[in-house]
Amino acid sequence: MTRVALAYPKILGSKDAPLDAKRCIAFEKYDGTNLHWVWERELSWYAFGTRRDRFDLDPVGIAQFNVAHPGLEDAPGLFQSLFANELDRIFQAKSISEEMTVFTEFLGPNSFAGMHKKEDPKQLILFDVARDGQILEPDQFVQDFGHLPIARVVYKGKLTGRFTEDVRLGKFGVNEGVVAKGSGWMVKIKTNAYMERLKAAFGKNWENYWE
Repeated sequence: MTRVALAYPKILGSKDAPLDAKRCIAFEKYDGTNLHWVWERELSWYAFGTRRDRFDLDPVGIAQFNVAHPGLEDAPGLFQSLFANELDRIFQAKSISEEMTVFTEFLGPNSFAGMHKKEDPKQLILFDVARDGQILEPDQFVQDFGHLPIARVVYKGKLTGRFTEDVRLGKFGVNEGVVAKGSGWMVKIKTNAYMERLKAAFGKNWENYWE
């Protein structure tokens, strides 16, 4: 296991949205655990981990991951069955020579604030891909990977106060909220209902799990 700088960047809250934001694509934000998976042309899939650590993607590394992160044991198998072969095919077909990192959310139907129920069936949802450390533009991501289980697109258009308020009020049918992504920026917007769940679960510390 290796400690790493944040494998996925911190997403700004809605109050930090760029003032000149124009078109964006808003994806559903899932309440789970952020995992990354690393590919290289000669090695194929060789590493994986959370936002802050990385393991070899082999039996020894998977065993170490399972010890370090109880509750996430289903993740490597899900990745291998859902994504590994198809993503490898896409990268090979594009003759990509740079390192690729893909980001998935691991969750079950009752996951909350990064905690999972052991008995729940789990899923992995693909929500971003980085080429040589640079996250792909949202349009490119949808175009290249939309046939896979990716984060649901809930909105395409200008990032406005009206849209933000509609997300807060639960008008897009999301549990936690959305991540709105434009060219070189992204912000998260969470629902009022999720805020109330955080307050009930964490009391005065609820803002640690907010935007």
